[in-house]
Amino acid sequence: MLNVAIFIYDEVEVLDFAGPFEVFNTASRLVRRERPPEEAPFRVFTVAEGGAPVRARGGLVVLPEFAFGAHPRPDVLLVPGGVVDAELRKPAVETWLHAQAAGAQIVASVCTGAFLLAKIGLLDGLRATTHWEDIADLRRMATATRVEENMRWIDEGRVVTSAGISAGIDMSLHLVGRFVSRDLAVSTARQMVYAVRD
Repeated sequence: MLNVAIFIYDEVEVLDFAGPFEVFNTASRLVRRERPPEEAPFRVFTVAEGGAPVRARGGLVVLPEFAFGAHPRPDVLLVPGGVVDAELRKPAVETWLHAQAAGAQIVASVCTGAFLLAKIGLLDGLRATTHWEDIADLRRMATATRVEENMRWIDEGRVVTSAGISAGIDMSLHLVGRFVSRDLAVSTARQMVYAVRD
């Protein structure tokens, strides 16, 4: 079973974290239902800097499952977007992201989560994408990165970035396909009434 840790913070974009959360949980639910002897492939949980509730964009209040330093080791670290300005200025966030990224099999971002990956140097020398509104800003910040637009997601092996909001669902389905099978990714999308994009 792979641990999928989703970082959440004040002003995180709701679908950026909730979309991937739903994909990985739905994939595991389908495996438990259709192949009961098999272990669910993913355990998904949220992590925030502290244990206090997080106020996402639009005012949605979310209670993180874990705080920094008190969570299982992530195999997949997912960094959603939103208003990331405050997070970019926090040494504790930078330190935590460095530590978790070092041990993870995959580090993925949705939307402006790419700025946090750029801040810790994870995008250096790679191709990456973000929300279309933020392409120019990411190019200015991540000068060692080839920032591409008009891409739903970009898979660079250990680092995967996606464009805004719903693109995080596409990327997560792609990761289900990478880790388990395309068949499970397709079944997961069908369960979610969502189209699989290649």
